Amino acid sequence: MEYQQIGAYEAKTHFSQVLDSVEKGTDYVITKRGRPVAKIIPFEQEKNMTRKEAFAALREMRKFFRGKPGDFNVREAIEEGRKY
Repeated sequence: MEYQQIGAYEAKTHFSQVLDSVEKGTDYVITKRGRPVAKIIPFEQEKNMTRKEAFAALREMRKFFRGKPGDFNVREAIEEGRKY
């Protein structure tokens, strides 16, 4: 995906125009002293899934987590998540 690059000062100064442009589909990378620090992208409304779509998504996730019994330890995953 291509991003339009814009400096922080310019983005602040022309914020209304930037938002109008984003609303029309333009994605921006905001830079500070030439270093990328943020993205502004169009907001996508969350789509309500049908029950059928939800089950299909769960089946796809199961493929990712399948392995030999004992490969995945729930307690270790919980503790790992608490580190962050």
